[in-house]
Amino acid sequence: MKAVVQDRYGSVDTLELREVEQPVPGAGEVLVRVHAASVNAYDWHYLHGDPKIARLFFGARSPKVRIRGRDFAGRVEAVGAEVKGLHPGDEVYGEADGTFAEFVCAKDTETALKPAGLTFEQAAAMPLAANTALIGLRDVAGLRSGQSVLVNGASGGVGTFAVQLAKAYGAEVTGVCGARNVELVGSLGADDVVDYSREDFARAGRRYDVVLDLVGNRSLADLRRATTPSGTVVLSGGGVFEGGSLLGPVWLTARARLLSPFVRQRVLSLPAKASKENLAVLRELTDAGKIAPAVERTYPLSEAAEAIRHLEVEHARAKIVVTVRETGGP
Repeated sequence: MKAVVQDRYGSVDTLELREVEQPVPGAGEVLVRVHAASVNAYDWHYLHGDPKIARLFFGARSPKVRIRGRDFAGRVEAVGAEVKGLHPGDEVYGEADGTFAEFVCAKDTETALKPAGLTFEQAAAMPLAANTALIGLRDVAGLRSGQSVLVNGASGGVGTFAVQLAKAYGAEVTGVCGARNVELVGSLGADDVVDYSREDFARAGRRYDVVLDLVGNRSLADLRRATTPSGTVVLSGGGVFEGGSLLGPVWLTARARLLSPFVRQRVLSLPAKASKENLAVLRELTDAGKIAPAVERTYPLSEAAEAIRHLEVEHARAKIVVTVRETGGP
């Protein structure tokens, strides 16, 4: 099968489209013929091995997982032992390492039937980003109807879902983004949109019950200043910023844990974990018309490196999708 392979840390130039052996599903796994995958900040971090502390998990000298990609949507080709509820031919979506490939083996616990009304390309945009937003708002922040939410990074992959999910849970939502994305964030349902080039949300005088930081470029003091005295700050910054290339957002998260016991505000990190149950919730919300993926652009598998470069260099808005197998609809 064809796959996008990385043998060493570095730029997108280290990626190669090669023929590799097709995987075989083990117990609790399904073999999926991938129709589409999407690009996440996760791919960029894995590509560079950055921040360097992450190499404890990614691989000290070179990537442990050689095929890039994390999200997928496609059809089940085969199921391993102990798999329940999924069968060959089912249209599915989920998370697994190595999805920039024609086939991938995914855990049954991280795979679910895809939303019926979405194309494979649309469905592939959802798993990691939408799941991260769901966990951050529902589980970490404990968002309730009537609360106010600020999403810093509202035009990104996670941010576009966070705006919609917060509205679906009955919150009043303010999205922070750049000038070119104001219209997009407004179209997703945000009640107010802050253009960070013209206004600093941390010094505007307004406070929110929940501040979801998806950028990692603001200090804890700034984020707390925008939060009500008994509110919640949720950290999921994807950049290196304050912690540098060694620690990256890990430094901000560590400081948050040290600070949290001493202030009324809750300052929490966002430990996103793939889940079949969450994918089912997201499917129900999608089928009900409450959330929908926003896709900026698609690339063929042969141009997966350019798709990652787009995310890294051009600060892509919404989601970037890699089409692995051409399809004609939902």
